[in-house]
Formats: sequence, C-alpha cells, structure tokens
Amino acid sequence: MKNYLEFEKEIKSLEEEVDGLKSPFGSEGISEVDTKKIYDTQNEINEKLKETYANLNSWQKTLVARHEDRPKANFYIKKIFSQFTLLSGDRYFGDDKSVIAGFGLIDNKSVLIIGQEKGEDLNTRIERNFGMMRPEGYRKCIRLMKLADRFQIPVISFIDTPGAYPGIGAEQRGQASAIANSIECCMSLTVPNISIIIGEGGSGGAIALASSNKVIMLENSIYSVISPEGCASILWRNPNKALQAAEAMKLTAKDLLSLGVIDEIISEPLGGAHRDPETIALDIKHSIIKNLKTFENLSKEEVYDHRKAKFLQIGRDQGFSKSSNLNDTGLSYKESSFQKIKSHFDQYKLIYIGSGLVLIAGLVSIFN
Repeated sequence: MKNYLEFEKEIKSLEEEVDGLKSPFGSEGISEVDTKKIYDTQNEINEKLKETYANLNSWQKTLVARHEDRPKANFYIKKIFSQFTLLSGDRYFGDDKSVIAGFGLIDNKSVLIIGQEKGEDLNTRIERNFGMMRPEGYRKCIRLMKLADRFQIPVISFIDTPGAYPGIGAEQRGQASAIANSIECCMSLTVPNISIIIGEGGSGGAIALASSNKVIMLENSIYSVISPEGCASILWRNPNKALQAAEAMKLTAKDLLSLGVIDEIISEPLGGAHRDPETIALDIKHSIIKNLKTFENLSKEEVYDHRKAKFLQIGRDQGFSKSSNLNDTGLSYKESSFQKIKSHFDQYKLIYIGSGLVLIAGLVSIFN
C-alpha cells in the first residue's frame, strides 16, 4: 500500500480512481476496462505531480526526505555495487546495526561503502535504531576508513540520519569524541571520499561521514545542523513553527548548492525517489563513477588538498589556493581586488588621514 503525504491528497484520489478503472469487476459484474479514461487520468496525475513537486517549500521537502517509502541505503548498496562484503564491529565495544559498512565493486573498482540505514519496517527500524548511530558505529567507520586509506581504496558514504543517537549509553561511551574523530578521519584521508545524502542529513551524525571531497544531494533530500522542529523549539519555543524554521535554515539541496556547501544535485524521478527507485539508483551510480574519475590522476597530496580547500572555501569570496611558495605546503587565502584595497587602507589609514589633514590645512592657508 502506498503512503501519501498531506500535500498529495489530490494525487491520492486520482490514483485510487485509476486503480478502480483498471479493475474489470464493476457493479454489474465483469465489464470492459476504459483504457482511454485510464490514460487521461494518468496524464492528469503526472501533471499534478509535476506541478506539486516543482513548488515544494522547505518543510514539504523535509517531509519528502523522511518519506516512509523512500529508498534506503541498503537498497542502493544492493543495486549499485557488486560483490559487497559486509564488515562488522568497532573492535572496542560491539557492532552498530544503524550503519552498514563493507567493501564492494563499482565499475570493476574496489570501494569502501558506508551506509546509514533507517530500516524498512517497524522491526528493522527498531533494530537499526532509526538510522541514529552510536559511538561504536562511528568507530567502526573510522576503522574501515583507515583500512581503505592504507590500501588506497576510495570511500563512498550514503547519508540518511536524523542525527547521532543522544541516549545516555551513547554519551557514556563517548559519542561526541567518536563524531569528532570520524570527522577528523574523513578530512585526513588521502583517497577520494564521496558522500551522497539520500534522505535526511541531520546534525553532527551526518557531518561525521559527509566531510568529503564531493558532497552530493538528491533533489528532495535535506542537510542541516538540526531538525526544523528542534530549531523552532529553540528559537520560538514552539515546534509548530517548523515551516518558518525550515525556510530560514536553508536546508534544501538548491539552497546548499548556491551556498557552496554541496557540490552536486541529482534530480529525482517525477514525484520523488520513492516512485521510481530503480531509476534514481542508476543515476546515483553514474554520478559516483563520474566523480571517481575526476580523482583518478591526482596524487595522495592533491586529493587531500582538494578536500581541505573545498571546506576552507565555504563562506569565502574566493576561497583558498595552494601557496606559490614551493617550500610552503599550506594554503593561502586569495583576496579579491576590493578586499586588497580595503586591507591596505585599514593598515595605513592613520597615514592617509594625517596626509589628508595636512593637505586640507595647506589649501586653507593658500586661500586665506
């Protein structure tokens, strides 16, 4: 049975009408199926889907990102990669079922695959802790990322979590430290790492695995430091203001691409990824292969510098670039012409002010 969102009521009615038209059993027994009526109604559904999904606000996109039928990481791993070998355990405490990790092949190339998994039904969602990772999950990922780095194997991450698990047990086992170490590990890799946000990218739980050379989002996914409800509760003391919070947070793929936080958007099929999972899986596969090819001829140092420069550039006008000094392996800031003039004036403003006062005094004495 399909699940519908609140703004899809008209679409639900039309699809129920189509299902009724397809049935050959009418009120008077078996009757002829009206294929023209079915065709016209289906076209109407497609137009309604196109119109609805072209005008989604930030809160509605949040609802789509959380859709019950939306494909999860486990689905994409099975569809995109071959010879996937599951690896478990952090070698300290246990195994976290909310993250699937292992090695596999894509385009006949070995990759490490990490997927935050929410689960498909109530039982698997409880088992997967609704995609909220515990410290042992992040430590498992760190262990495998270091292994991949040692053997120069690229890392592919599927991000889909409301956030890291905030339970007392997780805090006692060092949740904050595990997240920080995971971010550090991602940033220090000398192999390309690519993250695809397939649903929710929530808080540090997502950033821990999304500190990558390439951060890619599906069209109707979200990526934010906190949930809209949480933001509304903090700012307005009212979780019902989630719409205003979602708009203010700029959490949609389009907003984040314009801000330079992400690198690419993968368009979803008409009506969202959940309406055509096979197509979106194929599109993600093509995107991964394309992005991996851009790093094929780069050295370890160039891959590392690419990632470093990418994150240093966020929020800057021109970003950072490799220093022209061969002895300097760091990054230097590239200022725009306006910024250079402003910096120069700020540095020598007292000289300019003094010179200006002397010039004005000289002009006054001449005319007097």
